[in-house]
Amino acid sequence: MDKVIHIDPKLLITVGMWAGGIAVGLLVLYVFVRSFLTICRPNQVLIFSGRKYTQADGTVVGNRIEFSGRHWRWPILEKVDAMDLTTIPIEIVTHNAYSSDGIPLNVRAIANVKITSDRRYIRNAIERFLGRAPEELRSVAKETLEGTLRGVLATLTPEEVNEDRLKFAQELTKDVQGDFQKLGLHLDTLKVQHVSDEKQYLESIGRQRIAQVIRQAEIAESDATNEAHQRSAEAEARGAIAQQEAERAVVGKRNEQRRIKADLDKEVESARREAKARGQQARYLAEQELQEIRRELEGLRLKADVEIPAEAEKRAREMIARGDAAPIEENGKALARVLEMLAKAWSEAGSNARDVFLIEQIEKLMETIVTRLGALQVGEVHIVDPGDGSALPNYVAGFPMTVSSVLDALKQSTGVDVGEILAPKKNGHGGGGRAQLGL
Repeated sequence: MDKVIHIDPKLLITVGMWAGGIAVGLLVLYVFVRSFLTICRPNQVLIFSGRKYTQADGTVVGNRIEFSGRHWRWPILEKVDAMDLTTIPIEIVTHNAYSSDGIPLNVRAIANVKITSDRRYIRNAIERFLGRAPEELRSVAKETLEGTLRGVLATLTPEEVNEDRLKFAQELTKDVQGDFQKLGLHLDTLKVQHVSDEKQYLESIGRQRIAQVIRQAEIAESDATNEAHQRSAEAEARGAIAQQEAERAVVGKRNEQRRIKADLDKEVESARREAKARGQQARYLAEQELQEIRRELEGLRLKADVEIPAEAEKRAREMIARGDAAPIEENGKALARVLEMLAKAWSEAGSNARDVFLIEQIEKLMETIVTRLGALQVGEVHIVDPGDGSALPNYVAGFPMTVSSVLDALKQSTGVDVGEILAPKKNGHGGGGRAQLGL
């Protein structure tokens, strides 16, 4: 079940009264602060009056001036007024203002005026314009500027006013500054827009100036033309003089060139003759040296072609003879030694000496036979078997028969029967020779 909370109605009334009292108090505090706290805008000045105020220099005044920010006003004792510091444009139109030459001029200018921000002079503006409409301030400033403008025009000529308007504006600003300080005003800018006169004095001056300028231009053009002709003539004269001087310089240089060339030709001819004489002498000396070298070379050639080859051939023959004799002598000695040893071996072998000799040579014979047979090359062989399987064995058995054929040929050609030598003897002494030789 929800719990029910019971609130005392008197408590609610008390809380409501307290909240209302606080809200009313805050509202009263806001109204109080809003009524006595003054905010000054950047383009304003606030004047607090109603009490005595002591300035920084010790003087006592009846108002206080504040620029921008927040400022507190004492209730009942003080009053706050505001003055606008924005610029006020004023058009100044002056007719028949006489210049120093007595010429009436019409001047139109534009000025920007405002209440000064200088604390030294702003009290003058407060005394004169506080609580007054801006049009009254504009009217006072305009009349002051027009009066000053007429005074400045009276000190200048029409030419100075028309030609040097910046100077005219500076003179006007300087003269009006004292009056504006007394009024508490400040002149920001002043520009002269137009200057004219009903007598057409400035126009006539302009025509005169134009004519004068044209005349001066024509004179300047004539002077420039004359000067150009004069300078052209002077340039031509200088050019002619320079050309003559150049021609003289060229002639002088040519003469100097001819003289130098003649000196050089003499030196060259002298050097050529001297070189020719030295060349002939050098050629004579070289010819002598060449003949001497030729004699030496001929002697060397004769020696190289006759003596040295003859000596070399003699020595070569001796060396060849010695070389030819040495093998013969050594071979003879070796052959004698071999024959001696062979005779001794045969004498010791007795009747088997022939077999021993053949057995010693059998290895060489077999090697020769095998080599000859190995040299044989058999190409592709086609074997036709008759059906009993004897074709391949017969083909393989042909190799031993080949060896037997070779041995038979050896027997017919040399009388040496290798098979008989190697076959065992029937008398019971078979293989006696091989047995004796360790075969």
